[in-house]
Amino acid sequence: MKFTHELTYDASPAEVYAMLSDPAFREEVCRAQQVVSAEVTLTPRDAGGFHLVVDQVQDTAGLPSIARRITGDTTQAVVEEDWSSRSGGTVSVTSPGRPTSATGTVVLEAVGPGAAGTREVVELDVKVKVPLVGGRLEALMADNIKSGLEVEQGVGTAWLAGVR
Repeated sequence: MKFTHELTYDASPAEVYAMLSDPAFREEVCRAQQVVSAEVTLTPRDAGGFHLVVDQVQDTAGLPSIARRITGDTTQAVVEEDWSSRSGGTVSVTSPGRPTSATGTVVLEAVGPGAAGTREVVELDVKVKVPLVGGRLEALMADNIKSGLEVEQGVGTAWLAGVR
């Protein structure tokens, strides 16, 4: 299943990149998403870009019973971003031991008058390899990713406004 989501910020791409490459921001997003636990590892690259791994445990209480049969009461999600430059890179979401994955790209683009704003575009291919119900579960996974990105945008908007 193809998934695309856009986040917009009233800040320059350089400011948004600085926020996205700050481990404290990533930890704040995890808190706002109310994950059970999270470990954030962010490694800057000399030539620009960074490598990020967010290994988190999420509560599955709000998921439909069909999904909870596969995940249990909690599920581990590993988000990995590999930014090759200050304008974007690749992203993957996996759940070790589960038949789910989402892989794709993330890109920052200047928008608005004088290119003073930023659009962050996340495009993923979401896959759940479960016979008969895989398509339904892919839609559910995409909805959960979208919800997480919406929380991230809320935290990001506040972060860029100086609320930390």
